[in-house]
Amino acid sequence: MAAAKEKSTTKSKEKAKYSKEMYYFWFEKMLLIRRFEEKAGQLYGQQKIKGFCHLYIGQEACAVGAVSALKKDDKWITAYRDHGHPLALGTTSRAVMAELMAKKTGCSKGKGGSMHMFDKSVNFVGGHGIVGGQVPLGAGLAFAEKYNGTDSLCICYMGDGAVRQGALHEAFNMAMLWKLPVIFVVENNGYAMGTSVERTSNVTELYKLGLSYNMPSEPVDAMRVETVHEAVERAASRARKGDGPTFLEFRTYRYKGHSMSDPAKYRSKEEVEEYKSQDPIEQCKQAMFAAGYATEADIEKMEQKVMDEVLDSVVFAEESPYPDPAEAYSDVYVQADYPYIME
Repeated sequence: MAAAKEKSTTKSKEKAKYSKEMYYFWFEKMLLIRRFEEKAGQLYGQQKIKGFCHLYIGQEACAVGAVSALKKDDKWITAYRDHGHPLALGTTSRAVMAELMAKKTGCSKGKGGSMHMFDKSVNFVGGHGIVGGQVPLGAGLAFAEKYNGTDSLCICYMGDGAVRQGALHEAFNMAMLWKLPVIFVVENNGYAMGTSVERTSNVTELYKLGLSYNMPSEPVDAMRVETVHEAVERAASRARKGDGPTFLEFRTYRYKGHSMSDPAKYRSKEEVEEYKSQDPIEQCKQAMFAAGYATEADIEKMEQKVMDEVLDSVVFAEESPYPDPAEAYSDVYVQADYPYIME
């Protein structure tokens, strides 16, 4: 039976646009984020994770497709739905899970929690709780890259609620004026908390907001990892040539509520199921089958590998110590040496 299954997934191969290695990277990373977030939801229900918790289930391609299109030295910043981004970038599952449990071994030393993940080692600059607050910070990170004459850029993510913040428009204006190497991304999952885009904005095709600044802008099917990769690759090329920012509207969907406290009763079951039929992980898997890159047995091995990693992260986090209370006073101020003193 297993042999018949394997045969059925490879009998009619289609020429793939991307390599087997790329598809394996995409699939494993998206699967890791999915299984990690499912486990985080379970642990939240058991009160092992406390406070706010915003899951990334359904939106995995938004982060993973961008990672494959960018370089190691590029900077990343996002809002508070931020577990998936560091996992996609290479932060260990242990460090992210420990942070969720407020443990000393977490990527923010247990002081950031779900909403304020940071990992300097992979150039992930947070994790920010103020709606839209990361947008001017993203422009600032890009300004630093231009000022220092590097070939790097910043990719700045936000939710659809953030596009109604004034700081976004100020950042867009400056980014275009100074041609900053920044890619602005709105992960449009249709709902700012529990309110649909249609009820809060006259402009429902959000990418068009960038056009008023003459900023290259486009909608992207973010339920497919390939289209995310391609859009970010185009935007990155433009930024590195000195042509300035791009605004991408990633049209995606979250299967769960805005946060763990949200029952999401404002959506119909039919709507959720319709989006699940376009699931980014399933679409990636089917592309792998069609190209002859993988069999059911290969997928099962990857599933097992991912689950082992997630379960290991839980054990690690549970066994890790809490930070010393005195840690509340560390990392608050930074001693800086200024090149000059104004008198």
